[in-house]
Parts: sequence; structure tokens; C-alpha cells
Amino acid sequence: MGRRRVFRISIALAVIGAVVFAALYNGIFVRRYTIETDKLSEPVRAVLLADLHSGFFGENQEKLIKKIDAQKPDIILMSGDIADYRHPNDGAIALLDGIAHKYPCFYVTGNHEIWNANFGKEVKAIMREYGVVVLDGDLETVSVNGQMINICGVDDPQVGTEAYNTQLDRVRDRLNGGIFTIFMAHRPDRVYQYPQNCLITAGHAHGGEWRVPFIINGLYAPNQGWFPEYTGGKYTVGNKTMIVSRGFAQGNNLGIPRIFNPPEIVVIDIKGR
Repeated sequence: MGRRRVFRISIALAVIGAVVFAALYNGIFVRRYTIETDKLSEPVRAVLLADLHSGFFGENQEKLIKKIDAQKPDIILMSGDIADYRHPNDGAIALLDGIAHKYPCFYVTGNHEIWNANFGKEVKAIMREYGVVVLDGDLETVSVNGQMINICGVDDPQVGTEAYNTQLDRVRDRLNGGIFTIFMAHRPDRVYQYPQNCLITAGHAHGGEWRVPFIINGLYAPNQGWFPEYTGGKYTVGNKTMIVSRGFAQGNNLGIPRIFNPPEIVVIDIKGR
């Protein structure tokens, strides 16, 4: 075999190796979005977490917590499936151990937490023990950097149609259009049901599992099917802005590896105009 051919084969193998490495890379990626509003005068930084499914990133969540701390968030939003009825709660509890005493934290359930009603109640109780605000049809008006914002949310629809609709109505009844509002949910495909004039956070889609950069933004997502619309990113739907996290769930949670779809922390910078 000539040297030129060996060189070409070596280059080809290196390229293939680099593509495979990039495709299967599962280090935590930090993705950033900016929201502008005339309802705030001082900036607010939120970190959005979703779909941890009680998985681990380093011993005692060291890698994940370090990444979160580096963002210097004002608030942390957990949009469901932080725990998972199929797995022990250790990963979720390790996360709470590392963040709940540092930051105001807000949480809504995901389907894997509420499919089992008793498990859902258990997770909510754990969250409350750590001082996390559990939003199940509630609206909290909180002070962040000297200004008031609304943070509200609902359980995953798996709670039952009647209870879910009641929670939505309760939130809508309490909304004040003059205050900047974050509405937390789990499922992005339900965006048409969510309140108007809110910043919506969601997860659930796992980034569409398999992605091909610039070509396919997600192969499949629960409740959206093949080639889903809302997999991860910033979306404008009417007068609503929705930010969807691709989450953290990996092969050990899903049974299949994510491709070109690393776990992510979402940083949302909300700034006044």
C-alpha cells in the first residue's frame, strides 16, 4: 500500500472518528437566549433545567452543579422530569443538595414524575423540603434584583384533564399583564393552551433525540412524533415566546444514545429595552 493511500485512509479515519465523537458527545453544553421586555429595568438571569430523569453528571452532580454556578443565575427553573419513577431519586436529590440553598428554585412536574401519582406526590414533597417552590396551578410574585416578576406553572397533563384545565384557569385568573411573567410547563406541544404574553419554558422533547446539524432539528419527540416542531430552542408562537430545553436524558435513561444532541443547561437573560 502506497504512502499516499495510507495518508488518505488515515485522514478518512480521523474524520470519521471526529464525526462520531461529536455525534455522541455528552458533555454539558450551555445554550444562551436573550429576551427583551419593557416590563423590567434590571436584567434577570434564569437557568432552565429539564429532563434530568435523576441521571448523574459526576460524583454528587459535581459537573452539573459547577456548570450551573458558573452561570451566576438569579433564579432556577425546573420544567419537569427532574426525577423519574423508573429510577431512584438519588440524582435529583444530589442536584437539590447543590443548588437549593443557593438560588430561588421553581419546579413543575413532568410526565415521568406524575405517571405514578404517589411518586409525583413524593417528588413534590422532596422539592418543598428543600425550599423549592412547586407550581401546580399557582402563581408566585417574587422580587428579583429589586423588581417584581410573576412565576407560574402547571403540572404535566398526565395529572388528568380536569385537574390540568383547572390549574390553567387558576393561573390565567391571577395573571397581571403589567408584570413580566414566566409560565413553566413540561410539554412544548401544548403551547397553544398556555397563557398569552408570557415567557414559556418547557422540556419533554429531549432535543428530538437524534439531530443532524443544519438539516434535521430532531428526529422524534414524545407527543409530537417524527420530525417534531418544538425540540429545543427559542420559538415565537403568536404573542408568546417559548424556550424549550433539550434536557439531559441520556442513553441510560432512554435506552438509546442522543446523536448531535448533548445534554444542555439553558441560560435565559431577560433584559429591559
